Amino acid sequence: MPREIVQLQCTACKDKNYSTTKNRKTTTERLEFNKFCRKCRKHTAHREVK
Repeated sequence: MPREIVQLQCTACKDKNYSTTKNRKTTTERLEFNKFCRKCRKHTAHREVK
């Protein structure tokens, strides 16, 4: 199965807020999205963590 579940972590407060799936074969680099962080109460960059 090429799709795996990954966690997204806020770059400001380091809180793990979101999870998503990604295709490991086609996307080798880490994902990064601008999403709303409930702890910071604003939109911040969220990056994939191991």
